[in-house]
Amino acid sequence: MPEKVLITGGLGYIGSHTVVEMIEKGYEPLIIDNLSNTTVEVLDAIEKITGKRPQFEKVEMCDPEEMDRFFTANKGIKAVIHFAAALLVGESVEKPVHYYWNNLFSTINLLKSMKVHGVKNIVFSSSCTVYGNPDTLPVDEQAPFKPAASPYGNTKKMCEDILRDATAAAASDLKTISLRYFNPIGAHPTSLIGEVQHGEPHHLVPYITETAMGKRDSLKVFGGDYDTRDGSCIRDYIHVVDIAKAHVYAIERQLESKQKQDYEVFNLGTGNGVSVLEMIHAFTNATGKEINYEIRPRRPGDVEAVYADTKLANEELGWKAELSVEDMLKSAWDWEQKQ
Repeated sequence: MPEKVLITGGLGYIGSHTVVEMIEKGYEPLIIDNLSNTTVEVLDAIEKITGKRPQFEKVEMCDPEEMDRFFTANKGIKAVIHFAAALLVGESVEKPVHYYWNNLFSTINLLKSMKVHGVKNIVFSSSCTVYGNPDTLPVDEQAPFKPAASPYGNTKKMCEDILRDATAAAASDLKTISLRYFNPIGAHPTSLIGEVQHGEPHHLVPYITETAMGKRDSLKVFGGDYDTRDGSCIRDYIHVVDIAKAHVYAIERQLESKQKQDYEVFNLGTGNGVSVLEMIHAFTNATGKEINYEIRPRRPGDVEAVYADTKLANEELGWKAELSVEDMLKSAWDWEQKQ
């Protein structure tokens, strides 16, 4: 019997790619999602890619009764991958209360239901935002948490605190792996699933591809006066398929009793920092499409530069990013052209 793994937010961007990888590795993913930032049609795309249609139920995780009802009806769940969260930095600055309510209560209700129903393993979708503006680069897992640059980043830090305390509690048998993503981009090679942004894009790569398609007159580059090699922000961009595969490694680590500490943290990145302007030029190199762009004032909530030290994930988790920036951008462009 395939082992059942609950994937919260499993129809979202990273969640859907992870569902595909889990199916292809022989797991039985169960998906819950409130569809606030996705559509049920993603389920059809997952079925087209894998030949299997995973179980899906629309659930509002901030409602504890809905969560308990789901776990009561679905016995035998061995682990949870927790993606479900509001995730836009800029929006979180505008709507902080919504971000705290949604991201914290969904996590708390999940942990309470897991305890009641005897589910002992969780992989948490965290973020490099917990490092804030880091003192040194690249950032390893021992770097101190810095004051969050946005409410979104603060919710990730707070959720990690909640998970760490829940894992360390005297009567707890919970095991947690927190995966701190850097900047996932790109799309599945089939172009059946990818990153969807409603309205004006909040993330760089959808803005680049929409500008290339002519949906936008020009790309806004927020900040040209940072203390970086070209004045624009630097990030560690990583292919979403590589991110998805890391979750398979994390689940295997838990279910095969390879986890060495009850609470573990791994950075997921390539280890290379790429500036916004370098990304624009890389897109042109990968696709042949020129991008009009304009430098705008800095955006609240953005940090200057952050990229990962990935040694721990490479050596201990056994995972390593494999796809290049050009691979990422070409897949994002292929996805955009099919929308």
